[in-house]
Amino acid sequence: MSTSAHPSTDAIRDESAVTDRLVEANTRYAADFTDPGMDARPVLHVAVVACMDARLDLHAALGLELGDCHTIRNAGGVVTDDVIRSLTISQRALGTRSVMLVHHTNCGLESLTEDFRHELEDEVGQRPAWAVEAFRDVDQDVRQSMQRVRTSPFLLHTDDVRGFVFDVTTGLLREITPA
Repeated sequence: MSTSAHPSTDAIRDESAVTDRLVEANTRYAADFTDPGMDARPVLHVAVVACMDARLDLHAALGLELGDCHTIRNAGGVVTDDVIRSLTISQRALGTRSVMLVHHTNCGLESLTEDFRHELEDEVGQRPAWAVEAFRDVDQDVRQSMQRVRTSPFLLHTDDVRGFVFDVTTGLLREITPA
């Protein structure tokens, strides 16, 4: 069985084989695992909200180590109600004070529209309660996400909220100025 990041074509066709591969990898990981004795509170007191895109290795790109930050990921890195929920818990219960937003170039949400929800409704007979949060301008979407964090009444610390676009071809971050 391959241990590369790219499983064989046969493994991709058999979804359970992919999960089996991940469980086997965990068994190997756990064999040498020792409890690092860490608290759930991030050492750097920062929460990073980012897209779920598989091309973003946040820890490597940001020089982070285990325990440094809270990482909250979803499609587009969009600040949704659930992200606000996670940030609120991160700040109020676990001591984070800074928020870093990381969106990226060539995001899949740039090619979707809210029609996606209507297509789902047609297919399954029920419209999703959530918005797609598709966008055309990644910089503007970062600004919108920064604004959502800064104006949330649930967050204690909104003075250190910064947004970035990660370039998937160069690996560099570009900071976005707020609106």
